[in-house]
Amino acid sequence: MRKLFLILLFSLFEHNVYAVSATVDYVLDGDTFAAAVNVSSDIAITVRVRLINIDAPELKGACDEEIELANRAKQRLATLLPSGIVIDLQNIKDDKYLGRIDANVILSDGRDVGDILIAEGMAYLYDGGRRRSWCEN
Repeated sequence: MRKLFLILLFSLFEHNVYAVSATVDYVLDGDTFAAAVNVSSDIAITVRVRLINIDAPELKGACDEEIELANRAKQRLATLLPSGIVIDLQNIKDDKYLGRIDANVILSDGRDVGDILIAEGMAYLYDGGRRRSWCEN
């Protein structure tokens, strides 16, 4: 069912210039959360959403500094995306992990959540290549 939904979602919004409404369920880490995506006025499916083009530190990081930053980033994302808030997903793309999508996440005031996290030092721009270290060398 989830695979069918993702195929439908990507075909409908392949060149997504429109926002897809979603309701936040819970935050997993500093750049990923679960949300109920509205497919129609009476159908929603819960998927994991990763903020597109950013990378936050990992909760199972390589050093204590990364783990501390990861917990702060997760808390900040949970503050920005509390359970029940309605957000818009734009530029939806398939993710390398089945059942997860990548998207820009837009708050009701028009701000991009990824941009906020980058500006606050909780994440950095990421193009899908090699991840930057959050640890001092």
